[in-house]
Amino acid sequence: MLPSNGHQESLFEPKELNRLPEGVGYRGAVACSAAGISYRQLDYWARTGLIEPTVRPAQGSGTQRLYSFTDVLVLKVIKRLLDTGVSLQNIRTAVELLRNRGTDDLSNLTLISDGASVYECTSDDEVIDLVRGGQGVFGIAVGSVWREVEGSLAQFPAETPEGNIVMTDKVIDDLASRRAARNAIA
Repeated sequence: MLPSNGHQESLFEPKELNRLPEGVGYRGAVACSAAGISYRQLDYWARTGLIEPTVRPAQGSGTQRLYSFTDVLVLKVIKRLLDTGVSLQNIRTAVELLRNRGTDDLSNLTLISDGASVYECTSDDEVIDLVRGGQGVFGIAVGSVWREVEGSLAQFPAETPEGNIVMTDKVIDDLASRRAARNAIA
């Protein structure tokens, strides 16, 4: 059903996404929780180079990896691609694409896949062209995944590479605000 103004919203409306502090990261368990993956998957992907932590890599036994917000975002995209049957080889290509784009271009990027290949689309026309050609089967709007990860991470403190705890001052919404207040009291 169309909104009362008779126009449907575009998939690619530019949206302002919150920026989290640079140089801080989240421990593996937090990254797993936000991305919806197991620690075993996280460890395997780090060891095989699929996604390595950019804030603090593992440096021998017992050190804690720290994953940036973008790392966690990419982890969640990887999980969604795996869940839809995309091969690990194509996921590696998609991860490289996301890394090369940088965070400024991610809000209006949609990844479309037919299960075999992954295509990047930045406009409605590109999505329509893929679907018309019989290519697209499912899509992942990276801006939406961004907001999900942001909401998941809002309840956890970040950490600097030196081990200092940083409470992010980016409260995402009222629910996240109440969670943060409840956790501060407990």
